[in-house]
Amino acid sequence: MTVLWARQALLADGWRTGVRVEIGTSGTIDAVVPDSPPEGQRIAILLPAPVNLHSHAFQRAAAGMTERRGPDPRDTFWTWRKLMYRFLDHLTPDDIEAITGCVQMEMLEAGYAAVAEFHYIHHQPGGTPYANLAELSCRIAAAAAETGIGLTLLPVLYRYGGCDRRPLGAGQIRFGCSPEQFVKLLDGARSSLAELPADCRIGVAPHSLRAVGPEDLAFAASLAPDSPLHIHLAEQVAEVEEVRAYLGARPAEWLLTNHAVDERWCLIHCTQLLPDETQRLAASGAVVGLCPITESNLGDGIFDGVNYLGAGGHFGIGSDSNVRIALSEELRTLEYSQRLRDRGRAMLGTAEYSTGRALFERAVGGGAKAAGRRSGAIRPGALGDLLALDGEALDLAGKTGDEVLDSFVFAGDDRMICDVWSAGRHLVKGGRHIRREDIVGRYRTTMTKLRARI
Repeated sequence: MTVLWARQALLADGWRTGVRVEIGTSGTIDAVVPDSPPEGQRIAILLPAPVNLHSHAFQRAAAGMTERRGPDPRDTFWTWRKLMYRFLDHLTPDDIEAITGCVQMEMLEAGYAAVAEFHYIHHQPGGTPYANLAELSCRIAAAAAETGIGLTLLPVLYRYGGCDRRPLGAGQIRFGCSPEQFVKLLDGARSSLAELPADCRIGVAPHSLRAVGPEDLAFAASLAPDSPLHIHLAEQVAEVEEVRAYLGARPAEWLLTNHAVDERWCLIHCTQLLPDETQRLAASGAVVGLCPITESNLGDGIFDGVNYLGAGGHFGIGSDSNVRIALSEELRTLEYSQRLRDRGRAMLGTAEYSTGRALFERAVGGGAKAAGRRSGAIRPGALGDLLALDGEALDLAGKTGDEVLDSFVFAGDDRMICDVWSAGRHLVKGGRHIRREDIVGRYRTTMTKLRARI
């Protein structure tokens, strides 16, 4: 048993002091006892750790390589995508495992206890399948075995190059699977998790309404009926126009009308919604997966967080392209985008909670829900997904309660995070992952070889 004692901790029922937390060998919290005498590992501030609900790990290696303006007079998401496709043609299985390991390490150091990996590279350059169809899913799992992160693996079904069902282009050929292939791949991916801790699980991810047909979406949803189901939705104006031209409705409108969207679903981005779509989505019980840093980097647009949360909607946070992995900055960017659009302050705060707390607690709860993970709060029966803040951090001096989270999100950054546990596994100590040197060494070697090939 692991025993932690926190001077102050954010529990499921609010802030408490002198909190003793007992974590059993299964990684589950067995007891939470406020007003206890100090015992075990002493912690200044203890918080539930969130899930990073949307990641394409391999894109981390392209960070900083796509910021030059290309020959197109107006650089957009679509010109960025062309550069990303050219980059991924050079990635080997060893590269993907090393890059993913580094990404997962950085996520843990940023305060995330788990990740939902939206994994869509399946085949060799040129599109030839590996002998093991799930080879690259196995590499994601192998990285998680080393880093210790909680993993929800989401193999992606990707069929077409657009809504008109055109064949996959050169940059997409590594993604494509027939339904028969995908069933085998999903089985192989599920098997790859057998050697990981019991808190890891499988889900499924039809890529988008552009990349799968209506029958494919229904097929994907049927494959793992009790597991998370994630899909990109309404990220770009051109995407909305293409879907409307071929399916006769905007993406969110079509999906909500044609599928029983519920708590199992996680809809990524949703930066191009109309007010009625926002209301319907909030009422569905689904989670919207927001990736504010990536959405800013790619010029996706601004999610209508004010009206969505006002209608009772759920959201979580992901790092998507992994151009920058920073929990506090994701939350800050989300709130500041609302302020800039509406010219106000404390836009996502509530009458009961400060803005920092409202953002943090909602992201923690939504991420756990989207990943199908038994976490989301410090309470008995939940997984021991926890993070500790350094009580000596300058911006936390004299802060208690909600001011702690306001200072973390708006005045500080992830350097305040000193310890992280994933299902009770103590993986970050003193701000550094316990296997940092080995993981970083492999990443540096991989990047040196990769840059020589590009």
